[in-house]
Amino acid sequence: MKKITAIRSEFQNIPLKTPFITALRRVESVEFVRLFVECDDGAVGIGEAPSTLAITGEDIYSIKESVEKIKDLLIGLSLSEALKMLHKQTIGSSAKAALDMAIVMLQGKNIIRDKESIKTDITISLNAQERMLFDAKAAVRDGMDILKVKFGSDINHALCVTEALALEVPEAKLLIDANQAWSVDDALFYVKSVANLPIELIEQPVKANDLDGLKSITEVSTIPILADEAAFTLEDVKQIIEFKSADMINIKLMKCGGVSRAVEILEYAREQGISCMLGSMLEGPYSINAALYLAFNYRDVIKYVDLDSPLLYKKRSEKLQFDYRANEIFYADSSSQSSTSPFTMVSS
Repeated sequence: MKKITAIRSEFQNIPLKTPFITALRRVESVEFVRLFVECDDGAVGIGEAPSTLAITGEDIYSIKESVEKIKDLLIGLSLSEALKMLHKQTIGSSAKAALDMAIVMLQGKNIIRDKESIKTDITISLNAQERMLFDAKAAVRDGMDILKVKFGSDINHALCVTEALALEVPEAKLLIDANQAWSVDDALFYVKSVANLPIELIEQPVKANDLDGLKSITEVSTIPILADEAAFTLEDVKQIIEFKSADMINIKLMKCGGVSRAVEILEYAREQGISCMLGSMLEGPYSINAALYLAFNYRDVIKYVDLDSPLLYKKRSEKLQFDYRANEIFYADSSSQSSTSPFTMVSS
């Protein structure tokens, strides 16, 4: 039984092609902590967590501090013991996610059996209407036909851009993401105004803690409503589903605390017949790879995949071994990995 002997971390930064802009933040590079969990047999598990101050309340410094705070509790434990100990700790969800994915990688219990390609969306950042249309058309020309469109508090802007996108890029599927920016009244106005447009879903239109408001929108909308910032933990998800506040759930490793916790939510969603999006923040390649493992293994639950971070990097990471062709994610074996590792798409 392998045991953890060391945990170390480092800061990483990957510049983006263009700024990533939402109602919550503007980001020009992916800043993240990469950590290494070492075992007594020489195996090394790798985890990552990005700065997500606007969502989880953590930046790269607090993430690193959280890891340093608890690492001595994990050193000397077996992998299963370490996972149990980790999730008893009161640290940020992103720091927990990085440690969790590294430990799960070391466990190496699962393989990806269904290697057919998976489609990811690509983000159209919040901007002036002309720029958003330009970016959307460019994405479609590049083969991307699932657009995740970011909007802010200006509901008229959101409506005008949505109508223009439906008219000018009719071949694209539109995923509308307000990132909590709308009031309930504005959200109700929007869903009624776009009811006849080909929109796949509307994501987190109101504040995360306003489940009553979210429910009132879900009840009248003919377009599925997706809960994102309202759904961090399995307990959050159960409350949303039981209260019928939303139709779908966006699962992100950084929100729920890692791969093992995401699996719990996915299993619950499978039991309840709830479709999910598998989402991400702006993350590094190992973190995206961990999410991809779930995307390949929970196809029946995950209806939408939002793992476009590598498409937004200014320069492709050399450590990224899986292949994005247009908007499809292709499995690619890495000869340097064990065939039983759940993370066979990234070289170690």
